[in-house]
Amino acid sequence: MDMPTALGLGAAFLTSVAFVPQVVRNFRRKHVDDLSFSTFGTFTLGVLLWLVYGLMIDSLPIILANVFTLGVNGLNLWQMWAYRKPGPASS
Repeated sequence: MDMPTALGLGAAFLTSVAFVPQVVRNFRRKHVDDLSFSTFGTFTLGVLLWLVYGLMIDSLPIILANVFTLGVNGLNLWQMWAYRKPGPASS
């Protein structure tokens, strides 16, 4: 394995696992009111675009990192929907 690929895989691993503690915390607390849907939504869209880019240039580190990160942030978004507190009733 060449040095740029090894460096890319290391960076991909670190940036991908960075959101795992948040998902675990969400599952334990069943509380996500302090998280920003717009932040996670925008980030997830960016990850999807990075994945498309990685596929276009056939870059294994970019593809692997973004597939994993897309899954983790998909879980975060699902948790934001599933654990949301109901808002006030409309009149």
